Amino acid sequence: MLAIHLCDTERVMTNPELQQRLLVASAVAREAGALQRRRFLARNSETVAYQFKGPQDYLTATDGEVEKLVRERLLAAYPGDTMLGEEDGGQVSDNTWVVDPIDGTSNFARGIPHFCVSIALVHNGIAVIGVIHAPMVDELFCAARGMGATLNGEPIHASTATQLDRSLIELGWASRQSKSAYLEMLRKAMESGTGVRGAGSGSLAVANVAAGRVDACVELHMYAWDWLAGMVLAQEAGATVNNFLTGDALLKGNFVFAAAPGIAGELATVLGVTI
Repeated sequence: MLAIHLCDTERVMTNPELQQRLLVASAVAREAGALQRRRFLARNSETVAYQFKGPQDYLTATDGEVEKLVRERLLAAYPGDTMLGEEDGGQVSDNTWVVDPIDGTSNFARGIPHFCVSIALVHNGIAVIGVIHAPMVDELFCAARGMGATLNGEPIHASTATQLDRSLIELGWASRQSKSAYLEMLRKAMESGTGVRGAGSGSLAVANVAAGRVDACVELHMYAWDWLAGMVLAQEAGATVNNFLTGDALLKGNFVFAAAPGIAGELATVLGVTI
């Protein structure tokens, strides 16, 4: 069961602290990604065996192995922090690391090299750090609040798209979501002329919005560990992003929207969503 421990006194994190934590998170993400890569390449009946947590909700032994590594590294570096992981849960505090050990587990399990580790830091209720590492293409996305976003050390920015019929968006879906609501959103998107895709990793979808490769990413519900790191990246890259961390979204998830600023308003109107 998740326990919540909130500090009575809020403290603003300084830029040097953010920079140091970003460096640590980046190093941990690279190590976690290297473990993912080794397990993916050394595929056999044991390492690729998967279970289902629910309909189309995959789980492999590597998910737990990676989450354990990330938890040990982050909490050794910052013993006063807590961590909330997709597989083993955790605690929420004034400094909480929110981690998806493998985002895109269905891809990982089925031999598709499109997956990543996602690490975010929530400080006093605000997502301030986002790091995503996609090991099969050796791409490290990094961002900290107020410091911009980078891909392998180079600055990245949301796209300059201004027309929906020349835009590419990712519309994600999970089995816990309403099929009819998703199909209605898909219909509206396609009627607007947008190109629509879904690649099986919400974290990489929003990271690609930050990098300007995809013009928008929308999903009716996503958990914090899938979204927060990419959300920080998208914000720092200049994308328009909805306010995810409202109510109990850190624990229960929320609607997500990230889009190039030139299409954000029109896209939200077309899809009938509020951002």
